[in-house]
Amino acid sequence: MEGDRGVVLATERYGSAESWKYFGKDGVMERRRDGGESESRGKSIVGVFKSVFLPQGYPESVSSDYLQYQFWDTMQAFSSSLSGTLATQASLKGVGVGNQEATVAAATITWLLRDGTGMLGRILFAWRKGSKLDSEAKKWRLFADVLNDFAMFLEILAPYFPAFFTLIVCTAGIFKSIVGVAGGATRAALTVHQARRDNMADISAKDGSQETLVNLAGLLVSLVLIPLVTDNPILTLSLFFLFTTLHLFANYKAVRSVVMETFNEARLSIVLQQYLTDSRILSPAEANQREPVFFEFRKQVPIKLGVRLQEVVQSPDELSLALKNNNMPFLLGLRNGCVCVCLGPEASVHDEIRALCQAVWLSSMLREQQSKPLPPFISLLNVNTGAFSHLHNAYFLFSFKGHWDMVHESHKLMDKIFSPFLKGVEAAGWDLKRTLLDWDEWRVGWKTKSN
Repeated sequence: MEGDRGVVLATERYGSAESWKYFGKDGVMERRRDGGESESRGKSIVGVFKSVFLPQGYPESVSSDYLQYQFWDTMQAFSSSLSGTLATQASLKGVGVGNQEATVAAATITWLLRDGTGMLGRILFAWRKGSKLDSEAKKWRLFADVLNDFAMFLEILAPYFPAFFTLIVCTAGIFKSIVGVAGGATRAALTVHQARRDNMADISAKDGSQETLVNLAGLLVSLVLIPLVTDNPILTLSLFFLFTTLHLFANYKAVRSVVMETFNEARLSIVLQQYLTDSRILSPAEANQREPVFFEFRKQVPIKLGVRLQEVVQSPDELSLALKNNNMPFLLGLRNGCVCVCLGPEASVHDEIRALCQAVWLSSMLREQQSKPLPPFISLLNVNTGAFSHLHNAYFLFSFKGHWDMVHESHKLMDKIFSPFLKGVEAAGWDLKRTLLDWDEWRVGWKTKSN
């Protein structure tokens, strides 16, 4: 068949979507699509859908987890749209829609108070937690959706407590403002992860198109639901809990499907602990599956990165101890039950990774020590809380022969294992050009013995 068309002069393809051939015969060049006519027609329909809703160059232009994440993200957006309809109906009923005794002024004031408190909440949350959203994108993404569902639940309940309606909707407004900041910021962080050709804008735009399509479908379903749930609180709450369950499940599956190749504290800790156990390097997929996606209310031995010098050492003698066996551009110390890391201005990304590796090891050692039972002679002193606290700390430090000895041990350990560990994680597919570690901005220069 191709012989009748002529000689194949060239071939071309548009990403992985379609391919064409150029034939030359009798001095004329003809362009034909690969595949039969029906197959080409089917491909053209799929191609139009891809060009409208998927980033250009899909799937090569996005991360391998893009499709799975977008599927679950679409499911959660659809269920959230339906829950939002129920919450909006309840809010309108609460401000007086359909009530002849309600006034426009009262409804307007309630709406303005809700929006105003939400704006303040947005500013305060961005101020307090904005720097945490990159390093813990999965946790904050899931937290935002849980908080959004709780806010909508408050809006549904508000009309049944008219004396507290304004207070309830203002509280819900604050929660939704936090959701807006956390959800938008973490979505941007996930977009950076998904972009493989610096095409963040295209991915964000197509994500907006997908969400618009889902919201349109939710709007059509809502037109059927509204007549059914009007003046029927039992059915309203039943449907809300159904949609909320679907929403939370889809969100959990969505964040679980994300496979980030950059280290944050949780992923690096998981990979390092596995390496110290059996010298095996976990791949990004394995470590991401083990990464916790819910917040821990209290860490036994938290790690603080990029702290001031006085949080690590408080005297020249302690500075000398911190520099012992240490030729790295960072200092480590233990202060008030925390592992503190002080970073030098010339520290590289690899230095940051090593510093956190040492901090993770110190934290795990201290956590094991804290879990050991105390000797009877110390346990008997719990009658005097102050004495018990001081002796507990004294015993804790004595059992480690002084916490600086543990810091020195961490330097020796990393001198032995860090180079092979770094080569291993790079071979396993981890991106070591950047990290998502939550460093504060303090950078300290110190004098060494040589200068």
